[in-house]
Amino acid sequence: LLPGGRPLTDAAARGEVAAVWEVGALPDTPARDTAGIIAAAASGELDALVVGGVDPADLGLSDTRNALQRAFVVSLELRESAVTPFADVVLPVAAQAEKEGSYVNWEGRIRPFELALTTNQISDHRVLDMLAGELGHFLETGTKRQIHDQFEALGPWSGARGVPASAQAEAAPVVGDGLGDYVLATWPTLLDRGRMQDGEPFLAGTARRATAHLSPGSAERLGAGDGGAVTVTGPRGSVTVPVAVIEGMVDGVVWLPTNSEDVSVRSGLGSEAGHRVAVTPVTNPADLTKGGLG
Repeated sequence: LLPGGRPLTDAAARGEVAAVWEVGALPDTPARDTAGIIAAAASGELDALVVGGVDPADLGLSDTRNALQRAFVVSLELRESAVTPFADVVLPVAAQAEKEGSYVNWEGRIRPFELALTTNQISDHRVLDMLAGELGHFLETGTKRQIHDQFEALGPWSGARGVPASAQAEAAPVVGDGLGDYVLATWPTLLDRGRMQDGEPFLAGTARRATAHLSPGSAERLGAGDGGAVTVTGPRGSVTVPVAVIEGMVDGVVWLPTNSEDVSVRSGLGSEAGHRVAVTPVTNPADLTKGGLG
């Protein structure tokens, strides 16, 4: 998608953006996604990476470490991160309190915020503008006003919205049979192993313990109801957690938190929402994992 929800495949949409950006034409083929960028850097096709606000563990891609080691890495950081050891250049950027800007919520409503602390840190959009300038490109993202001017010049998109069927992700998998073959559902919880809780053990300690959510039918079939436990196994590893029976869940689906203290779906299991995993009951309570992957 282009700015404002404009489909890349629509010639009129590309023309509008090209006019505002003052370029001859935009390519009509999609750029690399995250997995494509990592693969290209790992193979040497891309020589350099700019990384901002990404934890490699969240990607769940096997080539990430190799890509970071092989490429020239410029890392935009608030504080030391998992990318720091690989970075050739670390550029400090301003936290929210040190800049002004806005969020857009799920309803499309703009929620601005103002500068609260005056420091010598600069916003990430200005850093990107400076990097592009050194490479001979003028992004016009040096100030908040420049960015807003571009959106105002573009205006709302009145054409068809969304990604064409040919570019959409594969359809959701058929629900598992509930006899060991399950479809994984997952999303991050408010309190988890996220980096914003580093150094704050008391807040992190109030998080709920990870549980595997199952429908009453799935729990009965496995013989693992409330108070029992199951082992969930993906291509990279497994985790053993207590069971929570949830009314209304679909049979053959198991839910796990994405990145809790006890479960790491992407880096630990090597799985993602919609992937198939194996679920088996735990007969010995002593096998129950605590504080990490089993």
